Amino acid sequence: MFGLSELAIILIVVIAIVLAKKGPELARNAGKSARILKAEARAMKEAEEQRATDTPPRVIQGETIPDRAEHPPTDGARDTGRNPDGTHP
Repeated sequence: MFGLSELAIILIVVIAIVLAKKGPELARNAGKSARILKAEARAMKEAEEQRATDTPPRVIQGETIPDRAEHPPTDGARDTGRNPDGTHP
């Protein structure tokens, strides 16, 4: 029968034949993938640079309404979250 070295040679020949048929297609696909990856990386870098150079949003000073949790009712009444007539807001 076949020895280990003969099986190895047959395996190498089969791999070479398969690569001869599929090799150019695999290389083409790898090249396309590399170009897409490079373009996306460049776009991400440009977007980050754009964000860094953008001016921050303007802050317009105005009146703020205090939060209920920060300022509980001062008259000693329990805050039930209901209107004075007992209905929900």
